[in-house]
Amino acid sequence: MELKDSLKNLVFDKSDLKQQVFRSTKEAFEQFRTITRELIGEFQKKAKEEGREVRFEFTDHGDFEFEVKFAGDVLVFIMHTNVFEFSRDHQVMKSPYIREDSRRSYCGVIRIYNFLADSFIYQRDQDFGYMIGRVFVNNEKHYFIEGKKELGMLYNNFGTSLITSESVQSIVESAIEYTTNFDLLTPPYDEVKLVSVGEMRSDADKKSLVTGKRLGFRFQADTD
Repeated sequence: MELKDSLKNLVFDKSDLKQQVFRSTKEAFEQFRTITRELIGEFQKKAKEEGREVRFEFTDHGDFEFEVKFAGDVLVFIMHTNVFEFSRDHQVMKSPYIREDSRRSYCGVIRIYNFLADSFIYQRDQDFGYMIGRVFVNNEKHYFIEGKKELGMLYNNFGTSLITSESVQSIVESAIEYTTNFDLLTPPYDEVKLVSVGEMRSDADKKSLVTGKRLGFRFQADTD
């Protein structure tokens, strides 16, 4: 049995491309890990020097996840192990950068989530977290970000943006800035005025009263 050259080339070329994308994304993720750890170290140093009662913690969770805690917030960075391509309708597919070489549209993804620190401390499993940004990285280590405010508006030039130590530091700093400014708002009264007997009788540290920074509000409005 002989393989058709067209089929053989398709499988081998696509496999090679996805492996290149994975390696580029993993290298980028390791830069995020290193830079974030260093930034948290600097925050810890400054907090000690200035006598600030603010805790900063960095925690690894394996090859594809790490988190940082600061003040009342947690940022979780997660790298997806698969490679994705954008839909034909996505704005990035219309860029000259992609039109020159369609292989550039295959990307790995690093997601950044924001949670309340108390959600983990008190095991409030019903609480919500928010994905504040996702970083797309291709085989050429070009990247762009879909995200909220500081992230999505500043890092969206796929054709010219490259993953470097400087760009990673800027992204992490922007994520911390956005998270710090993304305050916990009280939900509308009518949405929380009822509570079940079971919810009130549950353990004080595990009540199923859901908490989230924008509970009851449209998170999308933050981009306006």
